[in-house]
Amino acid sequence: MEIVGVATSRKESLAQGLASLPLVTNDIDELLAAVDAVIISSDPLLHHAQVEHALKAGKHVLCESPFALTPHEGNALMSYAHEHNLVLQDAIKTAYSTAYHRLYLLVKGGKIGKVVSVDATCTTLRYSKEDKAVSGANWGGMGEWGPIALLPIFQLLGTNYTSKQIVVRGEKGYVHEGEFTKIDLVYPTAVASMKVATGVKSEGELIISGTDAYVYVPAPWWKTDYFEIRYENPADNKRYFYQLEGEGFRYELITFVRAVSTGRENSYIARDISSALCHIMGDYYNSPNTLRID
Repeated sequence: MEIVGVATSRKESLAQGLASLPLVTNDIDELLAAVDAVIISSDPLLHHAQVEHALKAGKHVLCESPFALTPHEGNALMSYAHEHNLVLQDAIKTAYSTAYHRLYLLVKGGKIGKVVSVDATCTTLRYSKEDKAVSGANWGGMGEWGPIALLPIFQLLGTNYTSKQIVVRGEKGYVHEGEFTKIDLVYPTAVASMKVATGVKSEGELIISGTDAYVYVPAPWWKTDYFEIRYENPADNKRYFYQLEGEGFRYELITFVRAVSTGRENSYIARDISSALCHIMGDYYNSPNTLRID
């Protein structure tokens, strides 16, 4: 894989490595003409149009989740890619990290008994109004963290929840001093909760509660190289360590490149989960039932 260019409307915000690429443009068609595949990192409100444009240009796409803001649009994009022998893959690097994938296999294999609750938290205070003005990266905590926090919930409990509640503080979809979102999901036999924020700080941990034990993943759980399975008797606790190269992005790229070269889909994120992520993210942006706090 060779990175040859970048298309952006904010050239002044590019890191030095990107700014020095052979092709730096604000015209996506100019970039598409020079590449076989694209990585899309942008406001989720723009994803559907950008993914569709790239696929219709015959390019493989690795897009930050979600592909779209409705399941119908997301499924249509996945079907188009499949019918035209193109790869369309969710860019959630956590799914491809060795430690997280091992955790997922252990829990699905019954290591902690029946899963009753999943609680995931992702927060940061590194953004400010100045960051927003300089970088233009203004899609907020839900745009950056939402799909990551929802990933273990959907992978471990499935996508057939019976009810949900979305609570938002601050301006939806934008970096804000107090931007915060909490989503609670109820399943027939379990519950789940996620918190994301770019203006409120909390412990960025993942806790999976089971009938025999629970999994504790310390902050930042989304790029972990370590987790514990904890039992009633602390003497039975087990610790697991797996090396993580960087933040896991290279594992995601390897999977993407392998799918392109072999012509076989091998994403670690199932299509029903991709569709569910489109649904929840669309509800966050568009649902009139979203609750607001000051």
